[in-house]
Amino acid sequence: MSANPYEELKELAAALEGKPPAEILAAAAARHPGRVALACSFGAEDCLLVDAVARARLPIEVFTLDTGYLFPETYALWKELEARYGITIRAERTALPPVDPAATPPWEADPDACCEARKVVPLRTALARYGAWVTGIRRDQTADRANARVLEWDGRFGLEKVNPLAAWTWDQVWAELRRLEIPVNPLHARGYSSIGCAPCTTPVKPGEDPRAGRWRGRQKTECGLHLRPMAPKS
Repeated sequence: MSANPYEELKELAAALEGKPPAEILAAAAARHPGRVALACSFGAEDCLLVDAVARARLPIEVFTLDTGYLFPETYALWKELEARYGITIRAERTALPPVDPAATPPWEADPDACCEARKVVPLRTALARYGAWVTGIRRDQTADRANARVLEWDGRFGLEKVNPLAAWTWDQVWAELRRLEIPVNPLHARGYSSIGCAPCTTPVKPGEDPRAGRWRGRQKTECGLHLRPMAPKS
């Protein structure tokens, strides 16, 4: 391995490329004993990773960013996964006071600021406790994710980022979900390919980009959690 930490991550990522998710997760857990967490958004990919963590009994915590505006179906899936795997999926929430019902909803007034306050800031607080975090992102989802490695440095949050499904396709994810009979959000069957907060998520029509239902009508495609990683400063 290289003496340069960033180069070491690149080398390890290359060695882990193409390995099963459980093997990638186990490698991350070994690098940071007791200091790895899966950020679960309850999307199809994250349900697969929850299963992988639980099935292999890996010492990886699971948490979610509860904005308070998730779909009822998402909250129900949260409980179902906890019951099925005997785990606790911890909630991370904003410290902001409740939204004034008479005011313009924050996701309409400024969706970027809304995501920053309800997702990015709570995530930053949560990740300060860890050495690595696990995500379900895939390279074919958005331009910001196209160069994701299975293991990389996340310069925005200052820790390692583990993307066990980076090279997987949508069809591969769903084939594995069906094979293992893993619970998923029922909204997927109603045309929701990518599921976020209820006010900002709509079904996707045939032929549309899988993320076309997120922030429909805006140029926005990311909530801010998965911007391109930066190398650590030397």
